[in-house]
Amino acid sequence: MTAGNGAERERIAAIDVGSNSVRLLVAEYDPASGLTVIDELKDQPRLAAGLASTGCLNEAAMDRAIQTLGRMREVCQRRHVRRLAAVATAAVREAENGPWFVRRVRQELDIPLRIIDAETEAALSYRSVAHHFPLAGERTLVADIGGGSLELIGAVDGLVEQTLSLPLGAVRLTELHLPGDRTMQRELAGLRKHIRKQLKRAISSREWVAAAVIGSGGTFTTLGRITRARRGLPPGETVHGVSVEAAEVERLLDFLASRTPEQRRQVPGLNPERADIIIAGLAVTAELLDWVRTRSITVSAFGLREGLLLEMAGAEEPVVRDPLRLFREFVERCQSDRRHVEQVRRLALQLFDQLGETLGCAPEEQLLLEAAGLLHDVGQLVSYRKHHKHSYSLITHAERLGLAPRERELVALISRYHRQTGPRKKHPELAALPPGDQDIVRRLSAILRVADGLDRGHSAAVEAVAARLEPDALLLTVTPGTAQADLGLECWGASRKADVLAKLLQRDILITPAGGQ
Repeated sequence: MTAGNGAERERIAAIDVGSNSVRLLVAEYDPASGLTVIDELKDQPRLAAGLASTGCLNEAAMDRAIQTLGRMREVCQRRHVRRLAAVATAAVREAENGPWFVRRVRQELDIPLRIIDAETEAALSYRSVAHHFPLAGERTLVADIGGGSLELIGAVDGLVEQTLSLPLGAVRLTELHLPGDRTMQRELAGLRKHIRKQLKRAISSREWVAAAVIGSGGTFTTLGRITRARRGLPPGETVHGVSVEAAEVERLLDFLASRTPEQRRQVPGLNPERADIIIAGLAVTAELLDWVRTRSITVSAFGLREGLLLEMAGAEEPVVRDPLRLFREFVERCQSDRRHVEQVRRLALQLFDQLGETLGCAPEEQLLLEAAGLLHDVGQLVSYRKHHKHSYSLITHAERLGLAPRERELVALISRYHRQTGPRKKHPELAALPPGDQDIVRRLSAILRVADGLDRGHSAAVEAVAARLEPDALLLTVTPGTAQADLGLECWGASRKADVLAKLLQRDILITPAGGQ
């Protein structure tokens, strides 16, 4: 394993030696489709334990980290990694004996560990966020809470304008401000006051007011997991792209502060190893959102390691991909009926063009409908029974579809509702969305259901569908592709699935073949 730069399809790995955790990511990179993660490993040797009071890394913590790094080296060897990059952040950067620890890692393990400054750390985190979120056209504040520091990157229209490193890491703040053996309501007020002062000195709230805030790192992925659990969503789903309201952060912070460490370890979604430091991390999150007066934060499941991999691979910019091509590639991998899904997509777009304005659809919703038209049956790869639910699961986990996390969740839900019951408030995945996004799911699933019904026989018999809105009904006239085609099955199939559309339009829906055949 060596350090260095760039080759296509080369297997590469990155290690992030942080104040709390050490993380390994192994991947392959293809300029056409980006990074493909093939393995990862994480451990929490708590390298920064005691650093705030002594200024040095203690021997036990260094030994734990060396053990962890040794396991990671073995994973890299067995995975045939060609190039490895390893970086150390706040804890090693600030410790008096940090350079000695780096030399020890190099000598004992032959891992090319290097200390990076705060600006480089922030830039790598931002690079991974920019690779997964469309940042053009808005002000964005990227926050990465590590064990030792808070890294902030302010960007306008995708261009970095400000980077800051503040001593507001979760481990550091816990050691300095919070007791370890009881509830923390009393100490929390003092901690928040300290954080507020630090933020006030460092960042202009006026400059970043109402910016979109994206959180990277363990505090935020933990926040995403707990939030999903509190919303009644199934465990194990990706937290990437989860949006958490500031009010939810405040409620969760108050709830956790009123619990003992042992009680916190039982909280669904909270890794027990983070039970002692999560309050400090959430306090930083709450104060940051309050200071810039932003209503929510979006979780990024990717951070410094992926930024480092992108740098190694020589990816100058986030890869721009044709989404329709990526949708179709996924359809092929899932062995869907290609003729059927292309027909459903085509008919759904015809209905969108004629009914979209009446339903209140925005132009950008067309891509979501196209995606759902192509992807709605991918769940049949798992099983035909309940394949709409399997489609939801597969799409939510398909991070290489060229869709932002919010878009992917919407497409997954629209696809989920192409059969059986339509959108219901009692469904937790739907209820977790903001009201406006719930409306998008209802509108587009209503169209998709009818389009899918119009190809009930999977024979692409329908050439066109024409819509005419009457005061008390929507009339859909269906034209066959050939004069001999009998469209009775297609009209019946669409009528059975027109319930959601009828409810939205508050009209009966009559579906007949052209010429009244």
